[in-house]
Amino acid sequence: MTLIWLLVLLLGIALIAHYRVSPVPALAIVAVYLALMGAADGTPVWLMVVLWLVLLVVAIPILLADVRIKYFSGPMFDWFKKVLPPISDTERDAIEAGSVWWDGELFSGRPNWDTLLGYPRAKLTEEEQAFLDGPTETLCAMVSEWDISQRMDLPPQAWEYIKAQGFFALIIPKEYGGKGFSAYAHSQIVMKLATRSGDLASTVMVPNSLGPAELLMHYGTDEQRNHYLPRLANGTEVPCFALTGPYAGSDAGAMNDSGVICTGLWQGEEVLGLRLNWEKRYITLGPIATLLGVAFKTYDPDHLLGDEEELGISLALIPTETAGVEIGRRHLPLGAAFMNGPNWGKDVFVPLEAIIGGREMIGKGWMMLMNCLSVGRSISLPATGTSAAKVCSFVSGRYANIREQFNVPLAAFEGIQEPLARIGGNAWLMDSARILTAHAVDLGEKPSVLSAILKYHLTERGRRCITDAMDIHGGKGIILGPNNYLGRLWLSAPISITVEGANILSRNLMIFGQGAIRCHPFVLREMELVQEPDRDAAVARFDELLMQHIGFAVGNTASTLVLGISFGLLGKAPGTAITRPYFRALNRLAAAFAMLADLSMMLLGGELKRRERLSARLGDVLSHLYLASAALKHYHDLGHPTEQEPLLRWALEDCLCKAEEALQGTLSNFPNRALGCLLHLVVFPFGARHTGPSDALDAQVAEILGRHEGDPALEQILEGTYRPQDAEEPLGALSHAFDTLAATQPLARKLHKAIKSGELRITANEDPIQAAAEAGIVSEEEAMQLRNAESARRQVIDVDDFGKEELELQAGRVR
Repeated sequence: MTLIWLLVLLLGIALIAHYRVSPVPALAIVAVYLALMGAADGTPVWLMVVLWLVLLVVAIPILLADVRIKYFSGPMFDWFKKVLPPISDTERDAIEAGSVWWDGELFSGRPNWDTLLGYPRAKLTEEEQAFLDGPTETLCAMVSEWDISQRMDLPPQAWEYIKAQGFFALIIPKEYGGKGFSAYAHSQIVMKLATRSGDLASTVMVPNSLGPAELLMHYGTDEQRNHYLPRLANGTEVPCFALTGPYAGSDAGAMNDSGVICTGLWQGEEVLGLRLNWEKRYITLGPIATLLGVAFKTYDPDHLLGDEEELGISLALIPTETAGVEIGRRHLPLGAAFMNGPNWGKDVFVPLEAIIGGREMIGKGWMMLMNCLSVGRSISLPATGTSAAKVCSFVSGRYANIREQFNVPLAAFEGIQEPLARIGGNAWLMDSARILTAHAVDLGEKPSVLSAILKYHLTERGRRCITDAMDIHGGKGIILGPNNYLGRLWLSAPISITVEGANILSRNLMIFGQGAIRCHPFVLREMELVQEPDRDAAVARFDELLMQHIGFAVGNTASTLVLGISFGLLGKAPGTAITRPYFRALNRLAAAFAMLADLSMMLLGGELKRRERLSARLGDVLSHLYLASAALKHYHDLGHPTEQEPLLRWALEDCLCKAEEALQGTLSNFPNRALGCLLHLVVFPFGARHTGPSDALDAQVAEILGRHEGDPALEQILEGTYRPQDAEEPLGALSHAFDTLAATQPLARKLHKAIKSGELRITANEDPIQAAAEAGIVSEEEAMQLRNAESARRQVIDVDDFGKEELELQAGRVR
């Protein structure tokens, strides 16, 4: 009976913490229970004494604030101040950049799903849809990937059309001559262009993401906006932005580009300005830019502006025709044709008015970049990553049904179904995350942590889709030429992995490293209090936050255990019979993540940012919780379509499996191994619950990719892609062959049956279709249909070849 009393006590305390009961009522409930327990027969006196002493030790600091501050909160404040690592200005700007949105709910350990599901569905306006269906479709039709790769440039008519139709002005407000489109429309347009040509998409997306227009809109002076935005909108100015240099990539603080405050001549007058020296590389649109945005460190050695000499990173806009500006030759990023190259400047003088935002924004350049990057990174690269998955879904689903081995379509083999499922499942999941995050921007958010999640995971999943598609296509995928629709995707995949923060950096340092401070409900405020000069006031406020933080941590620990042993049934979960179990699973994992994030920060402190693999695993948990949230939101917004249930289940099973793997990796490598083993029992009381999509589920998703265009589930995967219908186009030939072979499938079965049964006997070199026609098994008209179908199949599976002269000409073009 004593054991039962103790077990009920422990479970009761866990439930009290799980339901977040306030401290005083919670203490009262425990005290009443202890009184009843003590009155029961057989309870040892010594046990009751121990339990009452434990309750007293917990109650005194909770009830007596002065005692708590003197003996607990004050020493904790001093310890926290001692172990807190120094934070550089660039780190602080990165941490404070953007806004906290759904990532904050996940960090809370108790996400409010009604909030997520209550956000309106992302929709295009009539004007945005018309632009997507009209100019965007037209621009796609004006180019071909192979032609671009051969000329190493877009055709002249495409450049003219881009400028004339305002593709460089998607985000510029209408009052300045721009389109004023939403972030969602921007994402849709870039994604569609990317399904036609990565070079085309890169050309359009850069001016609309991190570039002069975005910076001017948020931080420019009225004079700067009125002058530059109309010129950027109509294509008079072609912009680029120069940040990366030979010694400063992801670590912008390491740049040695400088701007020294001085006086000089500008347009015949002596004015206060900057003498700039810089060297930049990897600058997209740099070779053809007329307006250069440049980042540099600002110095005032003569104290012309004030007492400080080092003023921080600033940003300036410089016409490329300015004396001293040099535009170098082109880079060739893995043979991609989009304009990219170096530039530099030697003693370039510009007035202070060239600084974006004017004098007031001197030294605030890194903050400006971080805030703008949190928006741009939410749109451009997720759109291109998703486009790769969609293209791979379309071509792999068609090709696996067109190409046969052993007289059986590739799609019938389970070994092919596995990568097909990964491609289709990832395409649907990535699209869900892309749409949700772009829509968050339209809701007024600047999701810096979520943008890092999307940048990493959507480019990595896109790369995996390309790899799977290449495996399915075999030789068809590796022979470059006009008919290869995968080769350029394969070659350019590492580019998106590298730009806007290398993926290794994003995963190991940014997602959790930034999110742990930015999204946690208490840590950033506690860190800020450490900087307060008035210790007594700071300790009093710190005490209040600390008590809330402890309650938060205890509650998440209890929720992890309670939801684990109850299979999530004691957590609030919306949805249908299909989605509710997934909401419950996410509740449990969110609580476990919040608990481990707190413990990791407490045990490691500043050391955590050097434990990159631990930080990366915690970031993986957060990332897959977000991706799963996006999938559930997308399915909800679509109206719970039954035909897309396999896609939802594949996405959730994949995310939950990867989240659990990351949690297990975290616990197995926890700094305190004994604590890690104990926490493993709390997080996984019955072991891991999710092992990834089953073979049967893989087969269902793979089958969707083999359906005819117009099927609702397939169309949702392919939504937003450019699909040419001309049978002379590589993608058009795929569609034509797929439809033609499907239409003649009964005839093909009839022919195969006749051969197999011995009704039709053919010699080694005899045409079976002609033999069947002569034997009367098929009519001449049916024979012609079969020949046309085989001709269409052959057009798809054939690859390109070149003569020596053609290759020499191509080599000359590259040189």
